[in-house]
Amino acid sequence: MLSAQKRRQRFVFILISDGDSMQDRETVIQMKGITKSFPRKIANDHITFDVRAGEIHALLGENGAGKSTLMNILSGLYQPDSGEIFIRGEKVEFATPKDAIKCGIGMIHQHFKLVQAFTVTENIIMGDDGQPFFYNRKKAEQKIAECAAKYNMDIDPSAKIWQLAVGQQQMVEIVKVLYRNARVLVLDEPTAVLTPQESSRLFDNLRRMAADGCAIIIITHKLAEVCEIADRVTVLRAGKAIATIEDEEINYRTLSQYMMNASGVQEQKNEPHTAAVRSEKPLLRVEDLTLQDEKKVMRLDHVGFELYGGEILGVAGVSGNGQKELAEALCGLSSVSHGRIILEETDVTGYNAKRKFRSGIGFVPEDRLGTGLVANMNVGDNLILKDYFTTNSSNSLFIKYSKLTERAQSAVERFNISVADIKAPVRLMSGGNLQKLLLAREIDSDPKVLVAAYPVRGLDFAAASFIFEKLEQLKDEGRGILMIAEDLDSIFKYCDRVMVLYRGRIMGICKTSETSVTDIGMMMMGTPMEEVKRYEAYGHF
Repeated sequence: MLSAQKRRQRFVFILISDGDSMQDRETVIQMKGITKSFPRKIANDHITFDVRAGEIHALLGENGAGKSTLMNILSGLYQPDSGEIFIRGEKVEFATPKDAIKCGIGMIHQHFKLVQAFTVTENIIMGDDGQPFFYNRKKAEQKIAECAAKYNMDIDPSAKIWQLAVGQQQMVEIVKVLYRNARVLVLDEPTAVLTPQESSRLFDNLRRMAADGCAIIIITHKLAEVCEIADRVTVLRAGKAIATIEDEEINYRTLSQYMMNASGVQEQKNEPHTAAVRSEKPLLRVEDLTLQDEKKVMRLDHVGFELYGGEILGVAGVSGNGQKELAEALCGLSSVSHGRIILEETDVTGYNAKRKFRSGIGFVPEDRLGTGLVANMNVGDNLILKDYFTTNSSNSLFIKYSKLTERAQSAVERFNISVADIKAPVRLMSGGNLQKLLLAREIDSDPKVLVAAYPVRGLDFAAASFIFEKLEQLKDEGRGILMIAEDLDSIFKYCDRVMVLYRGRIMGICKTSETSVTDIGMMMMGTPMEEVKRYEAYGHF
């Protein structure tokens, strides 16, 4: 396998001479002996880590290994219990993220730091000391639009954050850092919310920035991304730095050994899964579903499909093509303009979120902490967010906290949730454990239909495998699962059928055993299934 530097030399915009080796480059960031503890857990244990100018350095490790905590310290969000940070040899201390950004360090977090009610421009300039009290809105919007266009990001500076899909919100976070002229860019699971095309464009932009001398740090658990883009890789395990490798050592075999052997997880072979018996009648029937936003833009365009018990129906599509709107319409978070939603024999179209939940529709949203969980609540409180009014959780006006603690402990054990203290805020948990908690709440509600939006986004191999195992158990029990995903490999592996959305319209619904990745890709770009089949038959449209 080619080294990262050799791979990057394929791109004409990267101009690195043979004499400019990575070892000769200036060390921009050096972290020595960084230790950070939370209640009953050591997140970082005497970690030493450095980043050089013009390199892309990947932090690799399982969920909960300490990657995000280490970078939160570098970006000023956390302060270390011990250890030192040096920028170009000068010792620094960051009390706030503003201190870090003044030194040219910007971080794009996995869970966005955006105000939903504000516009893109307001979010980007918020906290910028360089902006006057009475700023020129049009001038600021123009500068932001130019910055976004430079890096091929399609963002409307005047749009409200809540109007944007998750992938677009990720772009806003990136532009916010670039707008402040950051020279050290930290990205926490940057492709977790991006399509393959968007990921490729992001990587091209990161290569350009590295060629200009920026230091790029990527937090990830995806081996393919690391092999494609990283110059060096530091592997973390249980809060400790296991190794730093570079050049020819950056390959699947070496990285897999560090990841699997270090974590105690053995590589698993996928055993054939016994197919569940599909129900004769659909559990969920959607008829002519139409939804317009406040600007009268069509988000769902006459969508109709059926979901049966004992099956997983995958929803594929480029981010922002109606997946979010479909999930929220099904679960009662938004009102539809036209059409019907039938659960078994009951019309639940006009039901609100609470009533749909009680009718048997569970929901795992794409935004874990923004929509799914309350960051400052503990495990137990988050588990009863949807059913606090039932006799199992409360007695008239009062919560039964003894039963709640038992329920929380049971969920932690059954879903293998790693948490230092079940009474601590869930914001201290890793992304994988947050997703397990979210899934535990929805599964324990005994849903007839589960709508899961990007259920393994940003998770490592072990956590993702666990989530899919739980979804298959629901399928085997005769439940219907609608799984929205951007990873076509997961769709083909776990879904019985796949439905492709493009600009709010269904391009086709087909069995995964009777279609191909190429066919799905063509439908994702707007080609109806009938034309795809015609192309296969005759070789042209």
